[in-house]
Amino acid sequence: MTPREREQVDAANAADGPAVVLLHEMWALAGVWEPWRERLASAGLPTVTLEWPGEAASVEDAQAHPDAIAGVGLLDILAHALAVVDALREPPFVVGDGVGALTAQQIAGRGRARAAVAISPAPMRGAPPAPDTVLASAAPILGERGNRERAVALRYPEFRRACANALTVDEARALWEAFHVPAPGRVGFEVATQRREARAPSSVDTVNRDRGPLLVIAAGKDRLVPPEVAAETFRIQSRNPCPTDYVEFFDRGHTLTYDAGWPEVADRVIEYLDRYR
Repeated sequence: MTPREREQVDAANAADGPAVVLLHEMWALAGVWEPWRERLASAGLPTVTLEWPGEAASVEDAQAHPDAIAGVGLLDILAHALAVVDALREPPFVVGDGVGALTAQQIAGRGRARAAVAISPAPMRGAPPAPDTVLASAAPILGERGNRERAVALRYPEFRRACANALTVDEARALWEAFHVPAPGRVGFEVATQRREARAPSSVDTVNRDRGPLLVIAAGKDRLVPPEVAAETFRIQSRNPCPTDYVEFFDRGHTLTYDAGWPEVADRVIEYLDRYR
């Protein structure tokens, strides 16, 4: 664990009740969850924000040294997440966004979560082929084979089209400047090629009876994870005997966890987690 993660784990272990482990999406850093940490703390929920292996401490550092995270894959992220989860005093809640939501489901599928929330979840192995809108949005990574071993950032027009299409131009530009960082291309390729691999890094155990409760959250205007993709995750996960719920924010895009409307999403997550404290 990084020093910051260790500090948060120690604080969570000293608090009452379960912690919430927050797992971010591609093209962001753990710090994107800071407003959530404050809101969750006010609800009596300690938090740990997970960093990806090689993740920079700041947006400036990430942009200056993109190679630090190049080559990181889904299994690297999962292994690190499990190490953090296992350092907690009791099984935590896990809340993830995008690729972080896929990791959250993998943790839950191993019986290591009290409950999980998957927000605009990247598709798992076995999901139907992605719609054309998803492939177009992911083209900056998937369009060049060499990107698999690189860290890839989105230019502003690409970010606007793929992630911030539901926002005003001013808010989209502000989010890109404040939060956007290069992401490991390997992760994008592993998600996109999941159906061709028998033991894909994006595999999720959806039948483990110890999975725990799961909430899938969709964004109605999302182009990276359209609502039909999130609904497919819900359909697959609904085979599990544990409770599985679905919520859609119809007017939101892929930035729903950190644009101006994030409090509404956070409050819905807190309401859900309160059922299982």
